[in-house]
Amino acid sequence: REFGEEAMNSIQMSSEEKKRMEKELDELFATGREIFRGYVDDPRNTDNSWMETVAFNFHDEDGSCLGKINLCAGDDAMNVRWTDLSGTLDLYASHVDFLEEVAKFHNASW
Repeated sequence: REFGEEAMNSIQMSSEEKKRMEKELDELFATGREIFRGYVDDPRNTDNSWMETVAFNFHDEDGSCLGKINLCAGDDAMNVRWTDLSGTLDLYASHVDFLEEVAKFHNASW
């Protein structure tokens, strides 16, 4: 639901469009592979509180689902776009580590 609201502006979709989108995304998101679970290095961490996360990879090998999606920022999202992965991306906290793991798993360039 969150992906639909933030990346596809599903709040503005008709109920028919929203049902079709939810069905396609449910199929994709049912096949996720856990990449990481646990503590992450984050500038907000302190001795008394810290960030933990779970990162999943949802891979659409042939583009049959994600290839049909026109990204459109919705709800409280400011910008949304597809981005090529590389080790030079300037990402927050440990996010680049998660993407590197995904690239290695799929034998993709990094």
